[in-house]
Amino acid sequence: MASIFTRIVNGEIPCYKIAEDENYLAFLDVSPLAKGHTLVIPKKETDYIFDIPSAEHQGLWSFAQTVAKAIGKAVPCRRVGVAVIGLEVPHAHIHLIPMNKVSDMNFASPKLAFSKGEMEEVAAQSISQFFANSSSLSLRFECEVCRYLTLPHSTSHFKQFELEFE
Repeated sequence: MASIFTRIVNGEIPCYKIAEDENYLAFLDVSPLAKGHTLVIPKKETDYIFDIPSAEHQGLWSFAQTVAKAIGKAVPCRRVGVAVIGLEVPHAHIHLIPMNKVSDMNFASPKLAFSKGEMEEVAAQSISQFFANSSSLSLRFECEVCRYLTLPHSTSHFKQFELEFE
């Protein structure tokens, strides 16, 4: 049976996408430890991160680095922390968590809840920062007005984020 993350990749379950290319996907965690808490996954389902073939493993971390830089610019924080737990969902994934102190990454802490509007705002800010850091990737995302459209497209529903794409 497909993992919940594979169902997100296949478009069966919606998410707040930050970035996507042909092999990897980044989206906001729906049970975040902090505003901007993002999950980065390989699209190909593999349970354990160290079972991913070396080239794909390196690609995942490179993709995560670009996403982390975007999150760090979009969400006020001292650092973007990284964690790989791998027990809660049988699909390898990296947690990128904006943090100001070590305790911000305590997975035993109560999870936060943000409104749909707050999640969309963080996703849009992170998307704009992602493109500022990377001009060669094709990004697909989901929002209220458009669903899975390949950019560039009309950004009229994101008036505060005038994005330009090459």
